[in-house]
Amino acid sequence: MKRRNFLTATVALGSVFISAPAFADAMADAKAIVEKYASKVEKWDGPTTGPKAATGKSIVVVAADMKNGGILGVTTGIEEAAKAVGWKVTVLDSAGSIDGRTAAFGQAMTLKPDGIIINGFDAVEQKPAMEAAKAAKIPMVAWHAAPNVGPVPDVGVFANVTTDAMEVSKAAANWAYVDAGGKPGVVIFTDSTYAIAIAKADRMKQEIEKLGGTVLEYVDTPIAETSQRMPQLTTTLLQKYGAKWTYSLAINDIYFDFMGPSLAAVGIAGDGAPKSVAAGDGSEGAYQRIRAKQYQVVTVAEPLNLQGWQLIDELNRAFAGQNWSGYVSPLHVVTSANVEFDGGPKNSFDPGNGYRDAYKKIWGK
Repeated sequence: MKRRNFLTATVALGSVFISAPAFADAMADAKAIVEKYASKVEKWDGPTTGPKAATGKSIVVVAADMKNGGILGVTTGIEEAAKAVGWKVTVLDSAGSIDGRTAAFGQAMTLKPDGIIINGFDAVEQKPAMEAAKAAKIPMVAWHAAPNVGPVPDVGVFANVTTDAMEVSKAAANWAYVDAGGKPGVVIFTDSTYAIAIAKADRMKQEIEKLGGTVLEYVDTPIAETSQRMPQLTTTLLQKYGAKWTYSLAINDIYFDFMGPSLAAVGIAGDGAPKSVAAGDGSEGAYQRIRAKQYQVVTVAEPLNLQGWQLIDELNRAFAGQNWSGYVSPLHVVTSANVEFDGGPKNSFDPGNGYRDAYKKIWGK
């Protein structure tokens, strides 16, 4: 039998040389990751048991910035779920600043709520206020308050709700790698104000470089200032990298809210390069851009409304003195090919897995 030589052909990716079989394996693995997360989410894999709903509770949501589509989507889910259990919800918008969050948390404490939901900012940033809430024995749950899912005992967070942030980043990077045929030239956008943002951006950089793509630049720019910074920053990056810049990877859709006009101004088509890929959160604006093929091709969406329901469930478990549910919510790679399913017509990832009925059954509603 003739022996095959697998080491003769090589493929150059950036400065890395990979054998053809290894490249084929990497591409096959990347495609499998994308396909896995681009599929419909139709089966409920969350909790099926838990405490009945507490009655008459009053909760406060301290939101980092309601202009952020992810935070807005989660808040909507919280309000929907709280209505199902008969709880009162007060939403305090911090308007995107640390001072605003400090003031909002102080206001939350004066309201003497039964529970507090931290929505979209690092728990450690408001550690003094959170220690005060912890001392007052006010249960706290959070969305995106830490890089990992679950309890954050140091600051008294009963459960931090998020998808697996590292899988979100991996999915985004692998989509760009596949779409580029193995040779993406990437600019990564993040915000060092948030530990989860840095963790996600670092993972995307690691994944792109491991696969053999090129990270042209790692840009740290505040989410709260995207409307002011992104237009000129986009123009500067285009002048610096030109055609080498083929993909933008960002830790949040909001970066792409303000890139389109700068790209259009130099004649780049809505579906042209650099193509925009967001590792979260699946905002309404992102869905609209993807559907229209206008300056965003992918968002790795979180089930924002579902996560709002999970936050209410976790808070209810805290009220009952039970452990957190252990549930890690699913993610979804949204493209123009699948934007219409899993809640697409609503411009959000709202999986058809029956989560509302599942939680109502647990709560006795």
